[in-house]
Amino acid sequence: MQTTRPSLENFRAPRAIFWTALALRLACILIGHTYRIRVDQQHFNFGFEAGRIARSFVTGHGYANPFNGTSGPTAWLPPLYPLLIALAFKLFGIYTNSAALFLLACNSLFSAAIAPAIYELAARIFDAQGIARRTSKHAAPVALWAAWLWAVYPAALQYAIHWIWEMSLSTCLFTWTLVLALRLRHTGESKLEAGSSKLAAQSQNRPPQPSQRSRQDLLLWSTFGLLWGLVALSNASLLLVLPATILWILWPTLKQLQQNQPHAFKSGIVGAALTTAIFFATLTPWILRNEASLHAFIPTRDNFGVELYKSTLAETGSLPWGTSLPLWTGDPEFQSFVSMGEVAYSQAKAKQAKATIHAHPGIFAKRTLDRFLFFWDGTPHSPEPHPSQEYLRQLSYSFLSLCGLLGLALALKRRIPAAPLFAFAFLLIPLPYYLVSVQPRFRHPLEPLIAILAVYLFRSTQPRPGMQRKTL
Repeated sequence: MQTTRPSLENFRAPRAIFWTALALRLACILIGHTYRIRVDQQHFNFGFEAGRIARSFVTGHGYANPFNGTSGPTAWLPPLYPLLIALAFKLFGIYTNSAALFLLACNSLFSAAIAPAIYELAARIFDAQGIARRTSKHAAPVALWAAWLWAVYPAALQYAIHWIWEMSLSTCLFTWTLVLALRLRHTGESKLEAGSSKLAAQSQNRPPQPSQRSRQDLLLWSTFGLLWGLVALSNASLLLVLPATILWILWPTLKQLQQNQPHAFKSGIVGAALTTAIFFATLTPWILRNEASLHAFIPTRDNFGVELYKSTLAETGSLPWGTSLPLWTGDPEFQSFVSMGEVAYSQAKAKQAKATIHAHPGIFAKRTLDRFLFFWDGTPHSPEPHPSQEYLRQLSYSFLSLCGLLGLALALKRRIPAAPLFAFAFLLIPLPYYLVSVQPRFRHPLEPLIAILAVYLFRSTQPRPGMQRKTL
C-alpha cells in the first residue's frame, strides 16, 4: 500500500508511546520495590554525594558536605539533581522510601519524555526524506520503531527505575536540545513546506509571512539556550557538544552568506547570540553562589582534579573503583580535604595527576585506550553468583554499541541529514570519560541516538536477490 510522507504534525509521537513508557517504568518500580534503597554505608546508594548534599541543604547547612563528614560548602556536583533530591527530602523525609519513590517516579517521567524526542529526531532525519522506508504501512517507520524500542527495552529503563542519580534527567534535556537543533535547521521540512505553504496561501489568499518564522526561530533559540543551561547544571560533560551543535545549525547560513544572501546569516548570528546570553543567564546564579561561598570562579563543578588524580593511581588501574574520597571521616586523606578546602584540594590533586601523567605517558595512553574500549564494549564487573546474567548484560551492551556505530557510519556514508550532528555527539561526549573514568551509565546520553541508528541500520537492509520473488 502506498503511503504518504509524514506531515509536520506527524513529527509528534503518538501519545501511547509516552504513556506506555511511563506506565512500564512505574510498574517496574512498584512491583519490584526498587524504591527500597539499601541503607548500608550511611545510605551510599541513595545518590551518594548528591544525597548527602541534599541532606545538608534540608537540615539547614546549605549546599555543602558531599561526603560522610562535615566539609563545608561544595561545588562537587552541579545543583540541579541534588536540589531535586532536597525537594524529595523536604516533602517526604530524609532517606525515606517515600522520597525514593518520588525521585524514581521523576526519573521515570524524564526517561519516558525521551521517547517523543526520539520520534521527532528519527522522523525529521529519516522518515520525512523517505529514508529506510522499505515497505511499511506506517508513515514514519524509523521514528515509530525507535520510539517504541526506547519505551519498552529493558536497558533503557534501568537508570530510571534503579538509580537515584541524574542520568535520566541529563539524557532527557540533552536529547531535546538535539530536537531543537533540528527544528532550527528545519531538517525534514523542505519538501513538506512547499505543499503546506501552497495550501495555506490558497485557503487564506495570502503567502506565508517570513516574519512569523523569524519569531518562531527566536523562541526556539531562547529555549535552546535555556535547555543547555539546565544541561550544564545537570551534567557538565555534555557541554562539549554545544559549540559543535551551534556550528551545525549555522552551517547552511554560511553558504548563503557566500551567495550574497546575508539575511539568513544575520538571523542565525542573532539567534546564536540569544542562546549564549540565556545560557549564561541560567548559569549566573550558580556561578555567583560559588564565588561567594568558595571564593573561586566555578561555572559548573570543581572536582575534575580529584577524579583525574584518582585515575592515575597505580592501584586503580584503567577502571577506578570506589569513592573519590574515603568514607571514613578519620582517614588522613579526608582530613586533608577538610583542612585545605575543596577548591585548593582539587587543584593540588590536579597538579599531582599532571605530574604523574608527564612522568608515565605510556601508562596513561594505555589506560585511555582501555577506557575507550570499556565505554563501547562494557566495563568489567566484579564476580557475580550468576555468570550468565553478566554475559547477557555484556552482550546487550556491546551489541547496542555496535549497532549504533554501524548505523552512524552508514548514515555518514550516505550523507544523511543530521548525521554529522550525531557524529559530534558520539565523538565528544565520551572524551572526559576516556581520560578519567568510565561506567556504563556514562553512555546513557548517547543511548537515544543509538536506538535511532540501530533501527535505521536494520531498516536499511535489503533482501537477497531472488528472495523477493519467493512466496510463502
